[in-house]
Amino acid sequence: MNRLRDALGEVLRGLPTPLRHAVIGAAALGLPGAVVGLVLGLRAYVPTAWAAALEVGVPAAVLGGVLGLAVGSLAHLRQRSRLGSRP
Repeated sequence: MNRLRDALGEVLRGLPTPLRHAVIGAAALGLPGAVVGLVLGLRAYVPTAWAAALEVGVPAAVLGGVLGLAVGSLAHLRQRSRLGSRP
């Protein structure tokens, strides 16, 4: 498990700040969205529960990615402005 965490951290560190935040945001909202969709699907009609997981999880992941991209872009701009203001 530690090797997986280290490998994931290595990949994320290699990404530009906005993209890194987009990936984290998509995972942070997409995975719980898929779980909620699966639970709702299992309660409604078991054979199509996988579709409900996609119907809720994918839009949640897109929303998380967009929000993460916006936050990452702001963080990147702030970091650049701080570096540019140094003597």
